[in-house]
Amino acid sequence: MPPRWPRKPDRNDPDYRRLDDRMNFAVHVALFAAFNSGIWFFRTLYHTNWSWAAWVTGTWALILLAHAIYIFAIANYSLVPSKDSPTKSS
Repeated sequence: MPPRWPRKPDRNDPDYRRLDDRMNFAVHVALFAAFNSGIWFFRTLYHTNWSWAAWVTGTWALILLAHAIYIFAIANYSLVPSKDSPTKSS
């Protein structure tokens, strides 16, 4: 059974943004694993010398690492004031 969000999803909710970013990262990891395992599987199966395969995997791995650093170390999930809420100056 898939997890359920206990309240109405709102992009201004810090917990929802954190969960959404982590789910997007999980999709990114899954695509990386599926695509790159396919490249290396067929490279080995056909005994080809695809020099670009290492570049694709390495570049994508660096992008994935940057994504992970952003999600787990840099991203600020503090409460974002909505446009409808009154501010201190009003």
